[in-house]
Amino acid sequence: MAVGQARFPDMPVIDGLRLGTAMAGIKKAQRSDLVVIEAAPEARVVGAFTRNAFCAAPVVVAREHLAASTARGAAARYLVINTGNANAGTGAPGLRDARLTCAEVARLTGVDERAVLPFSTGVIGEALPMDRLLAGFPDALASLDDTSEAWHRAAEGILTTDTRAKGASVTLSLGEASVSINGISKGSGMIRPDMATMLAFVATDAAIEPSLLDGLLHETLEHSFNCITVDGDTSTNDACMLIATGRGARVVGEDQIERFRNGLQRVMIELAQAIIRDGEGATKFVTLHVSSAASRREGLDVAFTVAHSPLVKTALYASDANWGRILAAVGRAPVSDFDVSRVSIDLGEVRLVEAGGRALTYTEEAGSAVMAREEISIHIDLGRGEEAATVWTSDLSHDYVSINADYRS
Repeated sequence: MAVGQARFPDMPVIDGLRLGTAMAGIKKAQRSDLVVIEAAPEARVVGAFTRNAFCAAPVVVAREHLAASTARGAAARYLVINTGNANAGTGAPGLRDARLTCAEVARLTGVDERAVLPFSTGVIGEALPMDRLLAGFPDALASLDDTSEAWHRAAEGILTTDTRAKGASVTLSLGEASVSINGISKGSGMIRPDMATMLAFVATDAAIEPSLLDGLLHETLEHSFNCITVDGDTSTNDACMLIATGRGARVVGEDQIERFRNGLQRVMIELAQAIIRDGEGATKFVTLHVSSAASRREGLDVAFTVAHSPLVKTALYASDANWGRILAAVGRAPVSDFDVSRVSIDLGEVRLVEAGGRALTYTEEAGSAVMAREEISIHIDLGRGEEAATVWTSDLSHDYVSINADYRS
């Protein structure tokens, strides 16, 4: 189940980047579950990772290898992603398996093993089936390609409980030259911002300074992946990687940097929203916009308090215009000196709350009509300042419970 129609976009070639997939049978037979991304020797790679204290073994190793590559002024050449097993909560044996994964790819490709970054997603607490994983690398490497089809296969190869592949792409004009930005992501459950809540791999052919690239990644994360939530659970394996191959136009000057930033932000938001549209059991795509906040942090706190309320989320699923649940969630947000008389709440074009209570113009019929929609917006005006924040979330359905009750079977 997913909200809205989605067609995987046509992806332009990113010069200096190839993707390959294989069926390693890590959890299920006859499905793509191993992806390799190869970057050119001159490429630059930056990333952001989960802040979960129980971060998975591949996160530990990917951080180490990325730092080592950066310190040496060398490129991270291969990103390796497996699904079906998170290699998280696996202690020292899990670290050994993550390093062995990198060593095997390094042996097959002739690169330093520190130039290989591992990523895993799937069931927590189980050992990786290393015999099957390692046996899949030759096929994945043999299938490396730079076509749109290769991007689509890779997007399918990183899925777990997702129901569809997620991709986004833009091509930007920079004077007489152009650059492209492609991205894929996965995520459906265990989605809550704390860096980024999923796996995402974004690449561009732009030539751009590493420090600027890293800054742009973290800046755009704050307004995309860090603004989504399905269930309030931060994964042990979250990572978002940005690769610049340097084979295209050089991004220099404030105007070009701003144009690139806007293009990257568009890709990141599209990928983030695609995760919410494909949230586990989701039937609604919900935009929560908080305005007139004293700070952006305050706006986010209010938005996430509403987005994480089981009562609000189940009302959304039932298309029940029980606006009191929204009001109650706003009222328990961590906001000091809350003057409820200044707060207004709108459900789509329908005013729910003003002057501390139900709006005089509100009717149950109008509220129910908005709640019946597949895409819903909730606007909360705090009447406290000039800052704003937007969060995207989904409803909570019977299917969410079923998917997670049966996840390990």
